[in-house]
Amino acid sequence: MNAPFKLRPYQQEAVDATVKHFRKSDESAVIVLPTGAGKSLVIAELARLARRKILVLAHVKELVEQNHAKYQSYGLVGGIFSAGLNRKEHRYQVTFASVQSVSASLAQFKDEYSLVIIDECHRVSDDETSQYQRIIAQLRQQNVGLKVLGLTATPYRLGTGWIYRYHYRGFVRSCHSQSDEQNKPFVHCINELSLIYMINKGYLTKPKLIDAAVAQYDFSALTQNRFGEYADKDVNQLLSKHPRVTQAIIEQVTELAVKRQAVMIFAATVDHAKEIIGYLPPEHTALITGATEQRERDKLIQRFKQRQLKYLVNVSVLTTGFDAPHVDFIAILRPTQSVSLYQQIVGRGLRLSEGKQNCLVIDYAGNNINLYHPEVGEKKPNADTEPVQVLCPGCGFANIFWGKTNGNGQVIEHYGRRCQGLLETDEDNELTASNPRPEQCDYRFRFKACPHCGSENDIAARNCHQCKNAIIDPDDQLRDALKLKDAMVIRCAGISLNTEATIDNTLSNHKSRLKITYHGEDGEELSEWFDFSKPAQRNIFNKLFGRRLANSQVPQEFSQLEQVLAIKTLLPVPDFVIARKKKRYWQVQERIFDYQGIYRKADKT
Repeated sequence: MNAPFKLRPYQQEAVDATVKHFRKSDESAVIVLPTGAGKSLVIAELARLARRKILVLAHVKELVEQNHAKYQSYGLVGGIFSAGLNRKEHRYQVTFASVQSVSASLAQFKDEYSLVIIDECHRVSDDETSQYQRIIAQLRQQNVGLKVLGLTATPYRLGTGWIYRYHYRGFVRSCHSQSDEQNKPFVHCINELSLIYMINKGYLTKPKLIDAAVAQYDFSALTQNRFGEYADKDVNQLLSKHPRVTQAIIEQVTELAVKRQAVMIFAATVDHAKEIIGYLPPEHTALITGATEQRERDKLIQRFKQRQLKYLVNVSVLTTGFDAPHVDFIAILRPTQSVSLYQQIVGRGLRLSEGKQNCLVIDYAGNNINLYHPEVGEKKPNADTEPVQVLCPGCGFANIFWGKTNGNGQVIEHYGRRCQGLLETDEDNELTASNPRPEQCDYRFRFKACPHCGSENDIAARNCHQCKNAIIDPDDQLRDALKLKDAMVIRCAGISLNTEATIDNTLSNHKSRLKITYHGEDGEELSEWFDFSKPAQRNIFNKLFGRRLANSQVPQEFSQLEQVLAIKTLLPVPDFVIARKKKRYWQVQERIFDYQGIYRKADKT
């Protein structure tokens, strides 16, 4: 049967990539397409090509209905299994279902399925007791070769990381330990398209990003959780102190909305949303929160789509699974550090619609997120950091990390830990026991050296990945040293270098010694010497400082003291230095770099 829709080139590429991958592997896969790229058409085409039973899962009934409708438009008949849609059909070759309904009725899914497709798959966790994992485990009992495909616009979750491990372009996503690798819910990303590509090619409406001309909220003083979000109580307390800010913002929104078709406002909390609607015309405004009854929610959304309402205020419920193409104004009044969530929010206004030239986007929460920047894969360490490209000295791969640049655009600092490149890739090779997948480059920009074998490990490693021996935890080192009367621990705020030339009476050679002084934040000082005429001491210096030079971007083996002095400003500074009393002087014993733990560092408050 001929398809009623002609797939766009990138949609066909996604379909082809899926077929190619599952012909050679049973390992789970992800397709990454921006919001508005037409994932439902990709799903429909894959379902049309299927010859055996498949299950298409989504987390909201709107997506179940939407995906089912696209499939039926091919002239094919599929089932729906969703309590929210009052249908429980599961005997068709293709079943479109809500994850909640299937999870609650696992006994009815004992047929052999060949493929599970999960829409908005960033919601899948690695927890074996989660609804998605229970469904997959149930279907694998009937078919050990079950194939699992996920589709999403945002394959990263702040606080838990990337949802997949290997990328088809030849790199791996941030994994600092073997357990991280094993816990990712998907193995491969087999196809990905950027938001900027979709906009430049005219597949999405161009966002018009402007700075607010009125006062903005300042959420910087609030404490974030590990997901980059804030407690409602703290947000409400802050907002209650600045009611005029909210009023001024909404006054500007209504003024700018005069020339706009539809406005979506993303509020920070329910109380905040109620305050916002108090400043909007009630006859043209709707409020939807997590507590809005489903029938009422459906009614309000329908009125908004039919343009009976102009303003739709919501709190964390319309970031996915919502499609109103005429939306051409997005007002962000909630804080977030998640690039993924930010892209989902803006994506509500980027679909094409007749008479729509652009989508106005104003961020009143000071999130400072660049819509076009790639997701980095780690929580933003500082407000003034941005995605930077860092070449691996080991394999040459261009990594993307959080970092800082100078006025010339050169990277002066970054927070990367391990290179994400693969040592070799061959797309045509099958993944078999005799031909395993390529290994990740083991170059580490930040590392903890194993005291037993010298191997470099992740800074959070408890055991050496090479010799498997336990690595002393920096917190234990500091705690034990602080208990000793003959030990000194300083928070190092900087280092200084001095040289000394001595005469070897035996060989009559001049030898240069380098003195490094570690300066504590309270004025304490500890010093040690490195004699560059002795290979052993040069080797120690190079392992400590040369390997870490310029955040390990340009590691160097120093053979002469003059080489060190020429680039002394690039030498790394340890976070803590531990020394023991030796008669009349202090002997440096440990230098702790890249510290992460319970103790405050010198540059922190």
